[in-house]
Amino acid sequence: MKTLQEIEEIRKTKREELDLRKNQNSKTREKHILICHGTGCTSSKSPEILKRFREIIEEKKIENVRVIKTGCFGLCAKGPVVIIRPDDTFYAMVTPDDCEEIIEKHIMNGEVVERLLCKDIDGKKVQKLDELSFYKKQKRIALKNCGVIDPEEIDEYIAFDGYKALEKVLKEMTPDEVIKTISDSGLRGRGGAGFPTGKKWELTKAAVGDQKYVVCNADEGDPGAFMDRSILEGDPHSVVEAMAIAAYTIGANQGYIYVRAEYPIAVHRFQVAIDQAREYGILGKNIWGTGFDFDLDIRLGAGAFVCGEETALLESIEGKRGQPRVKPPFPAVAGLWGKPTLINNVETYANIAQIILNGSEWYSSIGTETSKGTKVFALGGNVNNIGLVEVPMGTTLREIVYDIGGGIPNGREFKAAQTGGPSGGCIPKEHLDTPIDYESLKQIGSMMGSGGLIVMDDTKCMVALAKFYLEFTVSESCGKCTPCRVGTKRMLEILTKICDGKGSKEDLDKLQKLATNIIKSSVCGLGQSAPNPVISTMKYFKDEYEEHVIQKECRAKECKAMSKIVINEEKCKGCGLCQRSCPVSAIEGEAREKRKINQDKCIKCGTCLASCPFKAIE
Repeated sequence: MKTLQEIEEIRKTKREELDLRKNQNSKTREKHILICHGTGCTSSKSPEILKRFREIIEEKKIENVRVIKTGCFGLCAKGPVVIIRPDDTFYAMVTPDDCEEIIEKHIMNGEVVERLLCKDIDGKKVQKLDELSFYKKQKRIALKNCGVIDPEEIDEYIAFDGYKALEKVLKEMTPDEVIKTISDSGLRGRGGAGFPTGKKWELTKAAVGDQKYVVCNADEGDPGAFMDRSILEGDPHSVVEAMAIAAYTIGANQGYIYVRAEYPIAVHRFQVAIDQAREYGILGKNIWGTGFDFDLDIRLGAGAFVCGEETALLESIEGKRGQPRVKPPFPAVAGLWGKPTLINNVETYANIAQIILNGSEWYSSIGTETSKGTKVFALGGNVNNIGLVEVPMGTTLREIVYDIGGGIPNGREFKAAQTGGPSGGCIPKEHLDTPIDYESLKQIGSMMGSGGLIVMDDTKCMVALAKFYLEFTVSESCGKCTPCRVGTKRMLEILTKICDGKGSKEDLDKLQKLATNIIKSSVCGLGQSAPNPVISTMKYFKDEYEEHVIQKECRAKECKAMSKIVINEEKCKGCGLCQRSCPVSAIEGEAREKRKINQDKCIKCGTCLASCPFKAIE
């Protein structure tokens, strides 16, 4: 148990010690080696790198050097990432074998290891993190501490004003004042729908109930999304603090975070944060002598996409099958075990403490008129700088893809970007300059969603893309309502038929009608948004659909049923390499004869294409 005075002392002394993390002009002789321990870098041996650094430092008896594991730095494409502070040197794609060279050259002799510096968009190597184009247009609020602090050390969180917002709320603000601050900031839910956060808190506070709950939705199920996971891995205490603030505001004393069991690092670090907060008296009974009680527990999800829907999530926490409830009543009135319940996602909570400390005017000055603050995106797909980015609302898609993402690999052309995952829509090339905010995305048939942003180049088939997302939706439907359970399956059957070269123009009309009916009649938001990928691709890429059903062609050659692999007789040398490599014996011909492919046997696997040294197979 720590008193407020003891916590303030930790904040002061620890901040002086950690000043070099953010101050390049720090006069300390100490150096900190920061190593990303997010999921991506961990899978690329960053734990071994950390261990090797510590072994070398101990062997050589080097003083004034600390090795710290952190959360995600964001630039996942260049991982494992190592940062040397206070000089802010950024080393990319580091291996355990590089550790000794970094120690001997950089730490002991002050020489930069040039070969490990990160290449920027223009191909030039850059030494400092903030000189990289990837970071220049970003503004980190939700990700403020990710890559800066050790997520498993509560003192480091406290050093950077951690739990100061909770102290301010408990000592200086009434619940109504907290709600007004959040409302005036313009913060909207970052989980998809964009409902005003302050309004949600106000409704839950006003609801009548002898027991209330605060819930964090960390069931991040969209393909390609990893924003919430990265926050929990890199700055778990920010969510603990925000949930405590929310509980004080609405009158709750118990909170739950519902997180995917597939996120073991995030689960571990959040549990460590809870345990540390309890040890310091920040969670529990009579927090800091204010009479406020609040505690937190973790509930693990089993990977059902539908449990990202708030009422299905509540059913799962209660131990029932994860299925959405009919609304109203909304969770703010009748949520967990029928009691008033506040539900926000991880990124929403990660903004709360900063708003309390810096004020609503500061936050509302960032972003657009109707979409305030920043948004975290998981940038993936056909883009050079895959990673986690946080930008002010209103930043254009072009800026994210080209200025931050570094453009499309291999000189290919941008074709589209999918936002919002299976519930979102495709943004085509003509809308590259669209500002990324709630209203602008809605106007062009897409949505913000939780923050997945998948970039596609000109080799992608948009019909196959729509089919991919429908396959996901069909497999993840909870089956409660007929429009989603049956309707999406019928849509998938039609899309499969089209991709197999058996579709007709009438099938396109059927797709549109089915999509409209599913949107109008599904019980929950997931069912209502399931047809979005089909609707948006049919709107912007109708010519591809027509090519599939009329010409029976797939311009991207992704739909194998409509493609044919043939041998160019003029180029064929009769060597037989393709015949020997074919797994289904579809290539016919005798020794030294030009070969032919039996189309009835060919499975279009492409093995022969790779084996032919004369490029005779097309």
